[in-house]
Amino acid sequence: MYQIRFCDSIDKIPASIWNTLCDTDYPFIQHAFLKALEDSGSVSAATGWQPMHMQLLCGDEVVGVMPLYIKNHSYGEYVFDWSWADAWEHNGLDYYPKLVTAIPYTPAQGPRFGCQLPDSEACQAFYAGIRQLGQQISASSWHGLFVTDSLRTTFAAQDCAVRMGLQYHWFNRGYADFDDYLSHFSSRKRKNLRKERQKVADQGIVHDWVSGQDLTDEDMQHFWIFYQMTHLKRGRRGYLTRDFFEQLRHVFADKLVFCFARQGDRTLAGALFFRDSTTLYGRYWGCTEAYDSLHFETCYYQGIDYAIAEGLERFDPGAQGEHKIARGFEPVPTWSVHHIEHPGLRTAVADFVAQEATQLRLYQAQLREGLPFRQVD
Repeated sequence: MYQIRFCDSIDKIPASIWNTLCDTDYPFIQHAFLKALEDSGSVSAATGWQPMHMQLLCGDEVVGVMPLYIKNHSYGEYVFDWSWADAWEHNGLDYYPKLVTAIPYTPAQGPRFGCQLPDSEACQAFYAGIRQLGQQISASSWHGLFVTDSLRTTFAAQDCAVRMGLQYHWFNRGYADFDDYLSHFSSRKRKNLRKERQKVADQGIVHDWVSGQDLTDEDMQHFWIFYQMTHLKRGRRGYLTRDFFEQLRHVFADKLVFCFARQGDRTLAGALFFRDSTTLYGRYWGCTEAYDSLHFETCYYQGIDYAIAEGLERFDPGAQGEHKIARGFEPVPTWSVHHIEHPGLRTAVADFVAQEATQLRLYQAQLREGLPFRQVD
């Protein structure tokens, strides 16, 4: 039998143990990333993300770890369940607290635990711990967000409902450069995209890639202003603190790359990307003034340029955005898994996600028809 230990801070689990068990270069499950979220105050009970990370023990040895949070809201998750909360309330029940295994504020699919055991055995053990904690705190449910395809299947075997989503990812099919990539477009769509890029160049704007190690204090200040501006335009503050980015800059620099748009001696816009050995992840962007086509250039075309130059296989530019289709980002499924404690609502959620998936698959097929690639006989 395995024992479960819950930790209300990532600091209570040594980084060496956590990272060894996770055994991946996927950036967002790294101990340093999760620690920066907590140490900076971006993730805490006060922000509605109470850490309650799980350790799986065999005797005195830690053989598995899983990020886990007690949530009293649904912000920062990007798998939208507000209608579920309404259904609970309509039935005189509390939807919060709930338990969530996710990377806070990060809709990027990837591993959601690290373990020495086979996935099926690990899922069973973690699931037992989740149920135990859920009963102790009267949680309505547990949600594993943006899990890998293999974990989707494994948790489905634990009677979890599986929910499909859609994102738009770019795939590197051995392109030599951006022109080679465009050569696979239909003539009209290739012309449209080149025109968009030319608009940026005609405004005298150039782009500059800066690694996390080479980031200057001045550019850090620029980026922080851009990040704040993006959220202030929507009438709210960003989830992340300045200290979070400062910590990452010093302890996670090899995973960070920044792209800045400059016009003469002015820095107009910037975007922060993360990377691992196979994938570029677009995460945050901002600007102080609007410039024609600057968002597409900074967040998408520059990212494609970078991914080709670095030999990366995939570029995940972030959640949502049908406009990415015309630029060659393909609609791909994302997955989340959900345990619902209430039997009646468990059935209702299972029915809901099944119907939703049917509609999303039809929508995905329709979106694929809008991709810019020319037909090959």
